[in-house]
Amino acid sequence: MTAMSVGEPWMWAAFIGFVLAMLALDLFVFGGRRAHRVSVREALAWVIVWTSLALLFAALLWWYLHGTFGAAVAQRKTLEFLTGYLIEQSLSIDNMFVFVMIFGYFAVPPELQRRVLLYGVLGAIVMRAGMILAGVWLVQEFAWLLYVFGAFLVITGIKMLIFADQQPDLEKNPLLRWLRGHLRITDGFHGERFFVMQNGLRWATPMFLVLVLIETSDLVFAVDSIPAIFAVTTDPFIVFTSNIFAIMGLRALYFLLADMADRFHLLKYGLAIVLVFIGTKMLVAPWWHMPIQWSLATVGSIILIAVLLSLRLSKSKTPVTGE
Repeated sequence: MTAMSVGEPWMWAAFIGFVLAMLALDLFVFGGRRAHRVSVREALAWVIVWTSLALLFAALLWWYLHGTFGAAVAQRKTLEFLTGYLIEQSLSIDNMFVFVMIFGYFAVPPELQRRVLLYGVLGAIVMRAGMILAGVWLVQEFAWLLYVFGAFLVITGIKMLIFADQQPDLEKNPLLRWLRGHLRITDGFHGERFFVMQNGLRWATPMFLVLVLIETSDLVFAVDSIPAIFAVTTDPFIVFTSNIFAIMGLRALYFLLADMADRFHLLKYGLAIVLVFIGTKMLVAPWWHMPIQWSLATVGSIILIAVLLSLRLSKSKTPVTGE
């Protein structure tokens, strides 16, 4: 693993500008300011758009690095990005299950979910940027932390395997209980608003509680996903761009798969195995370095098998109605 970073200042500026432009388009052009229910067709279109943009970015990265640093660096860094993107995209799927649970618990109407997830994306970008920069600095200053991260991922993956079927009880969530004990909260939603004025007093709406829980879940999952990518690279530009592409595509993926979340019940086991694999890879690095191509193929195979088995078992459990 190399500490070399390929991210020139202009590349950082261009990528951040691209992300801000896409968020502005989403908010002001593609209906982000208007409450509406996201259809499966719209969600699928955005999943295709973000996946295509990530692949286009990988191609442009390879083209630039090939001409600047040579074929070896171009291939290595492009594979690092693709592997990191696949890992982050896979782990972000666990976020989707949490979103389903939060929206279901608060009975958030589908037409009100889109904008709160946009704010969730904005919060996740800010949090991950800070955590990535801090994590890269820590790893470069204290290389032994990689083994701590590896052990943490193995333990987290094993816990996920053991408790995969257990659903957290939001009624017992300490943050939610604290908010309910310290805020005036309206009984119902007021559109997409987080706060309203009633009788001269400011009241929080249930949508504000939804936003806080979504931002908190983003923070919790960042603690898992950011150490995971350090098994692939410590290049801050590769870590940041792969994370952001995964986050930007998460919202569309949620709207595409939310109604079918139960059909992908084995994905949690697949994600747990991915965490164990990545953590083990970090722990054995001093004795054996797995080629990036193998890591990419392994993670992709685990997720694909989990998806196919989920669909197969879901189909076999579908009741057959007779006449």
